[in-house]
Amino acid sequence: MLPSLEQALLRHRTEIRVRWIELLLVEPVTSPLANPITKVFLIAGTLDQVFDAIRRGEPPRPVVLPECPCGNNPHLAYFRAGTQALHEALILVQTEEAELDPGERDSAFAELDSIIRRRARREIEDFCSFCEHRERPAPTRATGIRPMGDAPGAV
Repeated sequence: MLPSLEQALLRHRTEIRVRWIELLLVEPVTSPLANPITKVFLIAGTLDQVFDAIRRGEPPRPVVLPECPCGNNPHLAYFRAGTQALHEALILVQTEEAELDPGERDSAFAELDSIIRRRARREIEDFCSFCEHRERPAPTRATGIRPMGDAPGAV
């Protein structure tokens, strides 16, 4: 990302946080852990990670977000709102750069999108790995025993 875009985006950090909160408050609450009031406290740390990654110049790569079978993962709404807030801010910053090359514009957007998706993927997968609703292996036919740690009701 061009240093001028990086600096402009950083100057909009407060507006990004406010917009993230606004968007988070209109997301459906799927569980007590998805309460937007509790998620607000994560935003500063996530923005620190995003801006650190921008400074390091993490190369963009396609990132597919994991599926959550039960849909109750609180990070789904959190990162939907955050992604939108960051995209909106980058678009605003890009409109302020009159001489911005279209290739640089697309590259910056791809880089930012990749960075936020990598963080989202990690958080979503981590939470789903502990979810009591995740799919469990069926008992084997030979023994009727489930693999260790996959007893019904295990968390």
